[in-house]
Amino acid sequence: MNTPLSVVIGAGGTGGHIYPGLALADALRRRVPDAVISFVGTERGLETRLIPAAGYPLHTVDMIPFDRSLGAKRFTLPVALLRSGRQCRALLGEQGAQVAVGMGGYPSAPVILGARLAGLPSIIHESNAVPGRANAFAARLTPHVALAFEASGAGLPASSRPEVVGMPLSGPLARLDRAARRVDARRELGIPEHTRLLLVNGGSLGAARLTEAAIGLAERLRHRDDIRLLIKTGPAALDTARARLRLTGADRIAQAVAYLDRIDQTYAAADLVVCRAGSATVAELATIGLPAVLVPYPHAPGDHQTHNARTLTDVGAGVLLRDQDTTPLSLENVAGSLLADPVRLRAMGEAAASAGIGAHHRDAADRLALRVLRLAGRTATLTTVHS
Repeated sequence: MNTPLSVVIGAGGTGGHIYPGLALADALRRRVPDAVISFVGTERGLETRLIPAAGYPLHTVDMIPFDRSLGAKRFTLPVALLRSGRQCRALLGEQGAQVAVGMGGYPSAPVILGARLAGLPSIIHESNAVPGRANAFAARLTPHVALAFEASGAGLPASSRPEVVGMPLSGPLARLDRAARRVDARRELGIPEHTRLLLVNGGSLGAARLTEAAIGLAERLRHRDDIRLLIKTGPAALDTARARLRLTGADRIAQAVAYLDRIDQTYAAADLVVCRAGSATVAELATIGLPAVLVPYPHAPGDHQTHNARTLTDVGAGVLLRDQDTTPLSLENVAGSLLADPVRLRAMGEAAASAGIGAHHRDAADRLALRVLRLAGRTATLTTVHS
């Protein structure tokens, strides 16, 4: 009897690590339907909601972030890492794992350490243009490294053997044709014809700066009939945002939501997005050709969101706006001028495709799955398999 393929994926914290991990899991399942795939995370991240909702089991370990803001608690990191690494070694044995994968973020480092302790092959995927602390550490424990962006290889140990595979995207996003879906998507969202839709997306946890500026922009534009705003606030800020929109009458043109359950539908309907510059978001925008105003999170380690954003802004597919400069007035000036210029919007949407920076993300999940299968001793080809 053949032993079922078993893969354990470490991914947690924010959607920027979790969604690519889920895309990889789906790609593995498409190729090996009876594969046993499970995830490792912690109790504090979005993984507790997103991973079970996607139908995959989640195992949690006692790990803390690689974050200097923890104060004195950061000195307990080596103990937490060793403890959680031992937990992962035991879990890998229980799952009969043949390969461990770390998708970045602090929950993935113990998985790679656990694989090293168990003598199992492992691979990490670095999603940012500047490697995160967890992956910079994990890359010392495995020679197998996959990159979303070529630039991130410069920040990894010389012993690593990085390969650019792109950012794993879910099937609906990887296959999204915005132009073909636009009419249906806008009808489903109730966006009137000849109305511009501005999406303000603060990321998986929301972004207070972007939400505040978007609400102020909606208040300034509340008498307009040619613009609609869709504001993703995250769950914590939703009630306050909705109350403010109602109070000023801005709910006439703006809607606040906690989550975007159909991000492909929203992207197809939108004319422009204002967003952070997380690696997954940047890869999505490059792949589907959605023009963007990018507001990098200013406290990201190594300022990696600015480096991520430049992959779009350097080719004319996006506009950079500093966090401290993001106000209702600046959004009106920047986003408003773009929405009033359909020729420029079209050129921005085509820029990423013309530069070729989005094409390799479409099949990234399959390329990464191929590397995982090879480490497990399975033969596979790069032929994309879509459900």
